[in-house]
Amino acid sequence: MASGLVLVDKPAGITSFDVVAKLRKILNTRKIGHAGTLDPMATGLMLLGVNQGTKLLQFLIGMDKQYVATIRLGASTVSDDAQGEVVATADASALTSSAIDSEIQKLTGEIMQLPSSVSAKKIDGKRAYDLVREGKSVELTPKAVLVSRFERTSEPVVSGETLDFEVIVDCASGTYIRALARDIGIALGVGGHLTSLRRTKIGQYQIADAFALESGLALTPLTEAVLQFAPRHDISEQQAIDVRNGKPLKLATDQQRLSLTTESGLVSISSLRDGLFRSEVVFASEQ
Repeated sequence: MASGLVLVDKPAGITSFDVVAKLRKILNTRKIGHAGTLDPMATGLMLLGVNQGTKLLQFLIGMDKQYVATIRLGASTVSDDAQGEVVATADASALTSSAIDSEIQKLTGEIMQLPSSVSAKKIDGKRAYDLVREGKSVELTPKAVLVSRFERTSEPVVSGETLDFEVIVDCASGTYIRALARDIGIALGVGGHLTSLRRTKIGQYQIADAFALESGLALTPLTEAVLQFAPRHDISEQQAIDVRNGKPLKLATDQQRLSLTTESGLVSISSLRDGLFRSEVVFASEQ
């Protein structure tokens, strides 16, 4: 099996590990990793590295992300989403669009966010969600996150005492969309949680280019995938040997990071430090 990246449109109801397990069977290789999980309830874009493509994941994990979601006000859940048990309710039917938009605005920009207690954050070596399932209390600390765009994209729809509306969020890696829903509900005094979540972008990668697990998957070859991180620069076979032996190269270019290649294939992703290009990732000759 060749190396590269696969863009998958994850369906609801399965874990990110389930996606990896299915791809291992489909592509007949064990060496598959992903660049960020999605909750079982969530759908949308996952980036997966195959074979030597797993070496690209370090460049993908920290990329900005985009989500579309539905927020429900009037009910709080233990997980801040629809999969968790409802722990409190309040009448949200009289809330106005302007009141909602005011709280959305307060959660836009660089904010301090308390992660959901049912999250993948580690506490003393254990995931927060595992501790919650064991019935233990979880205390997490707020952290700074960047929400560059947070907009309501539909009119609020009232059903009984609850109110639903759709949003779009552009944010830095590490932002919890569930926590945004929770915090709007807290600020308005009625509680809130997510009823749907879909990831539509990771960096320059878009959901429109992703494939369903049930359909034919397409692998972006390694030599093409690396061009998203660094432009191509051809080197000699002797230079390739030097790079694979850990030697830095002096190259005539204005670029700060390069994908070094030969006629035989991709050699490395290297960056400029102290006047020399030093390898960040080295690829084996068999790709």
